[in-house]
Amino acid sequence: MMTEQSMMMGLGLGMAMILQVATAAEAVKPAAGGFGAPEDITFKALFDGSPQKYVQLTPATGVSPTKPVDVLLAFHGHGSDRWQYINDGRGECKGARDFAAAHGMIYISPDYRAATSWMGPAAEADVKQIIGLLRKKHKVGRVFLTGASMGGTSVLIFAALHPDLVDGVTSLNGMANMEEYKGFLPAIAASYGGDKKTKPEEYKKRSAELFPEKFTMPVAFAVGGKDGIVPPDSVRRLAAKLKDMKRDVLMIDNLNGGHATSHADTTAALEFMLKTATAKPKKKTAF
Repeated sequence: MMTEQSMMMGLGLGMAMILQVATAAEAVKPAAGGFGAPEDITFKALFDGSPQKYVQLTPATGVSPTKPVDVLLAFHGHGSDRWQYINDGRGECKGARDFAAAHGMIYISPDYRAATSWMGPAAEADVKQIIGLLRKKHKVGRVFLTGASMGGTSVLIFAALHPDLVDGVTSLNGMANMEEYKGFLPAIAASYGGDKKTKPEEYKKRSAELFPEKFTMPVAFAVGGKDGIVPPDSVRRLAAKLKDMKRDVLMIDNLNGGHATSHADTTAALEFMLKTATAKPKKKTAF
């Protein structure tokens, strides 16, 4: 299976790829590098005036005021907060940190309304505001998103709602259809302002599977075939739709995996996202 993946990763850009694996992907070792001390940043949310937070890691070598720097925003899972993707040693988190460091990116881990977000309206507004703040402070090149579980769901939601702000997405063990998802219903209802009966429009527009045309950027997925927390089928369907549309997509489908993605698979997904995005012209944004 590793040999198959190496062959698939070596194909030309612009080609949709669906990869079935039963074991972890081969690791892509990051280059030497690191970050300075974490900056815990508070901003006043335009959405409701509340204080909100994100953590920023800046390359230890510094950021040029004239040379564009790419940004990776990493989104935590249900029950956690902005520090998960800064401190946690699990594969999804360390893989994202190592990848950003290897490529000299600014690394951002938002609270995005913290423990039970699921990218509701407030979280969506906060993320859009954070991207705007970063563009005012730095000469930002491209903006990439990654996350796992609730975070993997949230990056799909945000990219579908704001494709003009996103240059690439890596979604790990996420959900692509909030209309059909049966997990964490009270938390999601609180975030979305109501349940599926009272706020059906919120669940629909946050179901990325229903809007494949919005994914104009490279997208990498990883799912576990035995994931009982966030079932993989909606992501599989979205990946298949994107493949049919000849979009840049990679699916790492670990048939025996559960609700986790290894460091190796995380790195492979992120590297695919970056490699294919590099071949595309940079998007123009409203910021």
